[in-house]
Amino acid sequence: MAQKYAAETPGDYFIGRRYYKPDFKFWGYVRRPGQPWSESQLVMLNEKQKLAPDRERLDFGSDNNYEYKLYGYFSGDKVYEPASNTIYPEFVLKGYEVLSTNPPPIFSSQFSGRSQAEVSRYQIEKPQL
Repeated sequence: MAQKYAAETPGDYFIGRRYYKPDFKFWGYVRRPGQPWSESQLVMLNEKQKLAPDRERLDFGSDNNYEYKLYGYFSGDKVYEPASNTIYPEFVLKGYEVLSTNPPPIFSSQFSGRSQAEVSRYQIEKPQL
């Protein structure tokens, strides 16, 4: 994975991994190119300029675990997410490209072979790599 991160072209974009949990309103993990997933942030998405990919298709959560090239910025604002009782950074989405619909695993449950159904619906995993 370190070689994969090093091969990412620096630029004015981010890498996002959709992390869909039906009871929560966060979007997923976002990191800068070249950074490992362990340094990513779980974000709330501001969709005033561009809708999230699954919302655009009206197929909520259908892109769980997809990897995206995201265009946008962190607003500096924090957003409260009631189901987790946590405050997350806000990412303003301006555009996106699908990088992979089947990217390499980054969560411990993916390494252990557990299905998403086996992970508690209320457990929020953090990327390991």
